[in-house]
Amino acid sequence: MTVEELFQTPYYIIDILPAQVPEFGPGQYFAVEKWFLGTDRLKAVKEKHIGLILKLNCYRDIALDEQDETNPPPEQIAEAVMNRPVCIRTDGAMIVSEPDETWLTVYNAGEQLLNLIRTLAAGEGLYAWRPEINS
Repeated sequence: MTVEELFQTPYYIIDILPAQVPEFGPGQYFAVEKWFLGTDRLKAVKEKHIGLILKLNCYRDIALDEQDETNPPPEQIAEAVMNRPVCIRTDGAMIVSEPDETWLTVYNAGEQLLNLIRTLAAGEGLYAWRPEINS
């Protein structure tokens, strides 16, 4: 599947929050999000993303973007996640990371892969959930 085709498949969010925040819910989501986007705090969240992806790579082959090379060095994976938009491909699925976001998006993950991602995310203090708009 091409990257464009994967963007059209069902997706899950790996996030610092355990569920989608209601559009008109109470609280101050945008102020809290802005706080987490502060340089040091965002770096800490991205480190969790890197940890999840590197641990996933212990169980599955991964490739960055549309490259044919599988299992690039951990330093290359970490640099990509921290500094640029990157698509991590594995098992017919794709994990999208943006350097200025506190979440990852997982497209086209089968149940077995999704269960592994959920377990690894929990180990990093992250949550995997399906957005309501994606049902």
